[in-house]
Amino acid sequence: MGQSAVLPPRRKDTYVLELHVWYRKFIKECPSGLITLHEFRRHFCDGTVGPKSSEYAEQIFRTLDDNRDGTVDYHEYVTAISLLIQGSPEEKLKWSFKLYDKDKDGAITRLEMLEIMQTIYKMSLAASLTKVDPQTAEECTNRIFIRLDKDRDAVISQEEFIEGALGDQWIRAMLECDPNTVDVPRSP
Repeated sequence: MGQSAVLPPRRKDTYVLELHVWYRKFIKECPSGLITLHEFRRHFCDGTVGPKSSEYAEQIFRTLDDNRDGTVDYHEYVTAISLLIQGSPEEKLKWSFKLYDKDKDGAITRLEMLEIMQTIYKMSLAASLTKVDPQTAEECTNRIFIRLDKDRDAVISQEEFIEGALGDQWIRAMLECDPNTVDVPRSP
């Protein structure tokens, strides 16, 4: 999603060890076994570009919170991380669709897409991760809608989202949440 650092590829034999490290770190940082939006925002924003990432952190938190109870438990956390690391392109795009579908109604409106794009652009510019003259969030949103909204009903369904992203490398790079493109600090 515009970030430039890359995580090393994961091998299956080290993946179980990573899960154990993630669990220890999660319990150390969240002894209750639950993380609230406030805690998530604090950890996420400290690890990215500060306050500029607050809106994006909130949307990620709401996407992680599968049962919508206002907290993220280890199961919700590790399920999403595992899917984003080990999942197929279709699985990653399904998760990304949930991120963009802010009101969780099963469709992405132009306004929902634009709000997320604006948030990503703010973060990227604050971290100097984009080129000096990138497309604007509006231009990016328009380009995505032109290519993905096949039935021209002014919303993107999950099927249109996945099918369109799989068929267009630029759109896929813009929409797929891929932790391999995010700099994640490692625990010692």
